[in-house]
Amino acid sequence: MLPLSVPIISQPVPIFLMVMAIILVTPLIFNRLKIPHVIGLILAGVAVGPHGFDLLDRDMSFEVFGQVGILYLMFLAGIEIDMYNLVQNLRKGVIFGLLTFIIPLVAGVAVSTTVLQLSLTTSLLLGSMFAAHTLLAYPVAARFGVTKSPAVVITIAGTIVAVLGSLMVLAGVLGVVREGSVAALWRTVGYLVVYCLGGVYLYPRLTRWFFKRHNEGIPQFIYVMVMVFGAAALASAIGLEGVFGAFFAGLLLNRFIPARSTLMGRLEFVGNAIFIPYFLIGVGMLIDIHVVFNGWYTLYIAAVMSAVAMATKWAAAAVTQKICHLTPTDRSMIYQLSNAHTAVALAVVMIGFQMGLFGVEILNGTVVMILVTCTVSSMGTARAAAKIKVQMMQEAEDAVHAAENDPVGHPRTLVAIDNPLRAPALVELALSLRMPDSSAPGDLYALHVRNDNSAPSRSISRNSLDMAERAAASVEVELITIERYDLNFITGVLNAMEERDITEVVIGMHRRTAAFLDSFLGEKMERLLVSTNKMLMMARCYNPLPTMARMIIAVPKKAEFETGFARWVQAMGCLCRHIGCRMEVWCDEPTRTPLLSVLRHYRIGIHVSFRTVASFDDFVVASSDITADDLTVIVGARRTSLSFSSDMESVPEYVGKYLSHTNLIMLYPSQFGSDATMTMADILATDVTSTPSPIYLWLQGIMRKLRK
Repeated sequence: MLPLSVPIISQPVPIFLMVMAIILVTPLIFNRLKIPHVIGLILAGVAVGPHGFDLLDRDMSFEVFGQVGILYLMFLAGIEIDMYNLVQNLRKGVIFGLLTFIIPLVAGVAVSTTVLQLSLTTSLLLGSMFAAHTLLAYPVAARFGVTKSPAVVITIAGTIVAVLGSLMVLAGVLGVVREGSVAALWRTVGYLVVYCLGGVYLYPRLTRWFFKRHNEGIPQFIYVMVMVFGAAALASAIGLEGVFGAFFAGLLLNRFIPARSTLMGRLEFVGNAIFIPYFLIGVGMLIDIHVVFNGWYTLYIAAVMSAVAMATKWAAAAVTQKICHLTPTDRSMIYQLSNAHTAVALAVVMIGFQMGLFGVEILNGTVVMILVTCTVSSMGTARAAAKIKVQMMQEAEDAVHAAENDPVGHPRTLVAIDNPLRAPALVELALSLRMPDSSAPGDLYALHVRNDNSAPSRSISRNSLDMAERAAASVEVELITIERYDLNFITGVLNAMEERDITEVVIGMHRRTAAFLDSFLGEKMERLLVSTNKMLMMARCYNPLPTMARMIIAVPKKAEFETGFARWVQAMGCLCRHIGCRMEVWCDEPTRTPLLSVLRHYRIGIHVSFRTVASFDDFVVASSDITADDLTVIVGARRTSLSFSSDMESVPEYVGKYLSHTNLIMLYPSQFGSDATMTMADILATDVTSTPSPIYLWLQGIMRKLRK
């Protein structure tokens, strides 16, 4: 029989097996008990750790995965935050950050000097521990889907202010103890300024360069990991905490990783499945329950520290609520999310203990405080998140009732795919046009049309739809695939639109051939355009969408009078928010107010600027500013529409000639009127996969002019 001091499991593979079993079983049990599984993972770590039943050896894997887990937690907090909401709530976040740093620091110093009878230097160090906190309950908020609520955004912004302030105090105290001066504090501040400026300059440029050249999922994932842990390692090297570096990297990479993207799905999956649970179990293994029974003085120290930690964080949240005019539910979320003390608290206390500033009673009291605050924070965050989620659902229900008279209604999108290579990009574009809360099933379709039954044609069709379905599944969106055998591409698309009640079509842009009479849009696209009055979007993107720095939208006169005006403005707003870039609208003066009204109506928070472009000549002059990092959207008009003018006839050929190497979307809004009737010549036309002869194109052009 092994001694009790020797862990039963000490080999790497059995340890990893046990941890995976805990990660699997614990959430299932605690979710049934209506208790946040974060608490379950911590308690499981206590039970199997060296201070519990001693079943697992806290080997190097817990050191590595535990540190990676806390960094990953802060990285996800930075990358999932809505940057527009962060800017809108930045003032409130800074206010909360200053309050949640100053109040615990002052109260901690006062209690330490009077109640615990510590020196001023030691009290400052202990006060810095009270001031900092860890977003341990962030996975609870993420599980409820409230991470973009103002309360969570304010808490995240305040966390960084509090952690930075705590690190500054720590640097000052250590400088006084070790060097007899506060030079270390000013040195840390200088490093911080250089670190932030260097990150802001280098990270966007390196990321845009890498993503343009490597569009595959695995290289992008590895690149993000390198950048995150590189930022954390550099932050630790210059005297800052690694959690700040990980969060800062998340903010810098935020706009390059859209919420509805395959890369974001992979990042969240790896973090929530392995790294963060490993960290929580490791935290539990550090907690020694036996310290509670070491004497009444230990209990007294632990009670005082726990009371100060929780009371001061509540006071900071309450004052923030009064100053920023928040709701009681927001106050509860801010307090509970900022109540947990783990990583920074352990670091500060261990440093003080090793330097002889703290006794073993303070160390044991900190362990108990961590257990108490983590438990209260997790359970309280779950209650507050549930209330916020109910409010969000009520707002969504009100929006559904209001949508009954909404001119946009409920869009149903068809993605027309011609080959497997285009499928993922087109599906990503179609998903980007949807509102973030749009999750109704049966509103997104992928179509491939073929006019022969040969084995190669069937293989291309199946592969194209498989790629489209895989792209949608990676972001957990239902996609209905349609494999259609029809006379030609046009009739296949039109018939599918009628059968599925499609309101908009997303399709890849025509690739111009060497034929003399081949037009910019292509004969197939031109016939599709005149055959339906639904919104049609033709896309050509040489670079991935997240690398776009600016979206330029060229809008014709009187576009606000078109039937589909509200929908295309909503779609472009969603696309801009998905990319994370700024929008620049080229239009005349009367179009500006209706466009802004649509964005405000649908609460699409983006940065919009305007440039007066009232004619084709103005467009030609302005187009000289378009770069390879811009996404240009040309809003067109059919001949029978109000916004059509003779200038628009020159736009496609100009774009095809002078903007042939830029990222482009040709968008034709939906309009009233019945669909054009297909002629026999249209029905018997060759399929899109074949190349018509120049003579045939010439005859078709003459026939179209005669029909007009």
